[in-house]
Amino acid sequence: MALFCYTILMNTFEEIDAAIVADPENKVFTSAGVRPLYSVHEEARLLIIGQAPGAKTVDAGIFWKDTSGDRLREWLGISENEFYSTNKLAILPMDFYFPGKGKSGDLPPRKGFAERWHKPLLEKMPEIALTIVIGQYAQAYYLKDKRTTTELVRNFEQFLPRYFPLVHPSPRNNIWMAKNPWFEADVLPELKKRVREVLA
Repeated sequence: MALFCYTILMNTFEEIDAAIVADPENKVFTSAGVRPLYSVHEEARLLIIGQAPGAKTVDAGIFWKDTSGDRLREWLGISENEFYSTNKLAILPMDFYFPGKGKSGDLPPRKGFAERWHKPLLEKMPEIALTIVIGQYAQAYYLKDKRTTTELVRNFEQFLPRYFPLVHPSPRNNIWMAKNPWFEADVLPELKKRVREVLA
């Protein structure tokens, strides 16, 4: 029955969502009443792919509802109201559930999750014009480039117009930003420009 759900009953966003919730690999979350955190729309033009929801966003039940989200919206030049209300923006983390805490921060997204669920969702969003790829896990999966996140972000123009790599907007990266002033001077203005163009 589960296999039938994955392969046959995924013609709509609602059916895909039901299959995600019913996936045995997500049973521990579903049993606890935890919903997958992501956002999709058929008319989406801008896609944001990050790591996985954090503990605070899970508690709030809203993606990017934390300090990192505030900074991300600032980088994008998007108001909080527009971020959560426009159908032109989609959110697909590499894992739709909080993977838990590790010794040095949040655990990485589970292997195989994006491989299973991103493709059917992306197939229903044909209008995506720009994908913002945040952090090493999303960049490794989508950009297929072994350079460091710093080098990928520094050379963002190589991935345009389809992708725009970004460092994670976490406050933990304040030191990184201080060491790389070119990010605010050169990267963010271009990011804002591209975002406004695809959302216009």
